[in-house]
Formats: sequence, C-alpha cells, structure tokens
Amino acid sequence: MDAAIATALSLTPSSTIEQRTVDITTLGARTQQPRRIEIWFHTIGGEVYITGAPPRARAWYANLLAHPEFTFHLKNGVHANLAALATPITDAGERSAVLGAILEGIDALYAGGASRPAFPPLEERVEGSPLVRVSFP
Repeated sequence: MDAAIATALSLTPSSTIEQRTVDITTLGARTQQPRRIEIWFHTIGGEVYITGAPPRARAWYANLLAHPEFTFHLKNGVHANLAALATPITDAGERSAVLGAILEGIDALYAGGASRPAFPPLEERVEGSPLVRVSFP
C-alpha cells in the first residue's frame, strides 16, 4: 500500500472530521446498482472500521452484508479509490471493545469545544449498531 494512503488510513485522536470522512460505493442488496454515500471511518488498533448509530436500519450495511466487496474512496488530502472488503463484527465482546474505542475517539474529537452530537449509550450501540471491519485485499 502506498505510504500516503497508509497514513490517511491511520487516524489518531487528533485527526479531523475531514480526515475521517470518506465515501463508500456499495452494490445495492436488491438492485445490484452502485450506491455511493459519505461516511466516517475509524481506525482502532491498526484496523479500519465503519459503523452507524442504532436503531434504524442502514442501507449501506444491508448492501455490505449482501455484497461485502466495495470501494473505499479517500477524498481529503489523499485521493484514492481502494478495493475493500467488509467483515461484519458480530461477537458482543469485540463489538463492545471496538465501539467503546470509537466513542472515545469521537469524544476526543469534540474535546476542543465543538458541540458533540448526541450518541446512544455504548450498550445500545453494541446491541443495535452496524459495525464492519474494512480490509484492503
């Protein structure tokens, strides 16, 4: 992997919202048509994750469950279209650890005084949030 891309994927607590924001293109679960959305990603322990808040269903997650291969578009600073593979995280212990670390990272992001959006408590997120690990084959 190119060094600039590896650096862009290696978020730290000081990474900005812009650095965390990417687009992903999935294939529609029913339509098989490409769907591109903007989303945040998180790097925990050297692994890249995508999640969302419960309780409503997320089309991107349904798409990745049906078609785990997708495109991860870096667009801030480094521009790249990366072939990616989504692996759903279903183990409750792993979900709790990863989502807890993600929420800590979000708290750090907003520690500078910006108004933090309301997020469901960790227990609710573990129970109902979509969560996938992203790998780059």
